[in-house]
Amino acid sequence: MIKPLLPQVQGRSRPWLDHRMVVERIAWRFRTGSPWRDLPERFGPWNTVFKRFDRWAKDGTWQRILTAVQSRSDLLGKLDWVVSIDSTITRVHQHGATLTRTTGGGMELQDSGRGAA
Repeated sequence: MIKPLLPQVQGRSRPWLDHRMVVERIAWRFRTGSPWRDLPERFGPWNTVFKRFDRWAKDGTWQRILTAVQSRSDLLGKLDWVVSIDSTITRVHQHGATLTRTTGGGMELQDSGRGAA
C-alpha cells in the first residue's frame, strides 16, 4: 500500500537499499525505543537508515504515508478517532523540594505596588 508513496531514485546516483528493508529497520528502532546508533549490525550502517528516515521526514513522505493509511482505515471503518490524554503528575523528590528557584526577574507579576502609573 505504501510502495507507490515512497520516493524513487532520480538521476544518476547509487542504487538505494530496498525501501521495505529500510522501513522495517526504522520501525524496529521506534518499536524498541533504541537510539539510532544502537541498530543491530545485521541492519547495516545505522546512519544509512537515519538519513533515509530524515530525508523522508523533510520531504513529506511520512506525512503522505500517514494520511494514506489513515484515509484507508477510516474508509474501511477500522479507524477509531478517540483520543486519550494522560494527566499523570510526577512529584518532586523530597531532596529537590527545598531548592531555591529563580523566577527570571525581581518583580512578581502579582505585585500591584509597582507598574503603570
